[in-house]
Amino acid sequence: MTGAEAEGVRLQKVLANAGVASRRVSEQLIVEGRVRVNGVVVTELGSRIDPENDLVDVDGTAVQLDQSKRYVMLNKPTGVVSSMKDDRGRPDLRRFTKDWDERLYNVGRLDAETSGLLVLTNDGGLAHVLAHPSFGVTKVYIAKVEGAVTPQTVQRLLRGVDLDDGSIAADKARLLSTSAEGGGSLIELTLHAGRNRIVRRMMAAVGHPVVELVRRQFGPLHLGTLPAGRARELTKVERGALLTLARQAAGDDTVVRDGGEDPHTDQEI
Repeated sequence: MTGAEAEGVRLQKVLANAGVASRRVSEQLIVEGRVRVNGVVVTELGSRIDPENDLVDVDGTAVQLDQSKRYVMLNKPTGVVSSMKDDRGRPDLRRFTKDWDERLYNVGRLDAETSGLLVLTNDGGLAHVLAHPSFGVTKVYIAKVEGAVTPQTVQRLLRGVDLDDGSIAADKARLLSTSAEGGGSLIELTLHAGRNRIVRRMMAAVGHPVVELVRRQFGPLHLGTLPAGRARELTKVERGALLTLARQAAGDDTVVRDGGEDPHTDQEI
């Protein structure tokens, strides 16, 4: 805010324009010390900020100031590749982005036979934080696998499984159901790794090949009841949670202020 304070926009107006609250309620939030700019509490009603460069949060939740950024949740169906244009002519993600004028990209990938939560955005900085394993953003998968998974197998997944490209351990693993009649098992896995087809390879390594796989959660986002093949914009609460996570993971750095157009995409799960 230094240097540009006199030329900036009043903080309460910025909050109102961002849909946080009315201008009057926004003023109350400021006076109560619930608003921070670049990590510093601001209580002066005359304070001005630069919406293009300053980071604002209310009660610890990030506020989206750049209205040109879009954040979309897709329940990717099976049979669709995680690409905006497939050079082999297979069904791709373009059909799900027609409702938005912005050029959206997928954050990370799900292989063609894996369904579930995929984030589409034009915010390259945030996408990099969400997709890169070093930031530790977790993803939750539900896998239907062959055979009866035992508690010992669950512990093995938590301890680590040796694969061709190195050992990998699940952050969490939970057996949801198993059938004594050979109908397979349902297991929930939480991972932050982005290795190629990692869930399928882990389960095959412990003797339970995947039959069906769905991603139910990506960081703070939950698939909920969104039908397969449908996409929707994130709610204000979901956007706030996503931006807060990204800012925390990146250490409140500029990586999440104005990212490039092409988000980093990790390998297929």
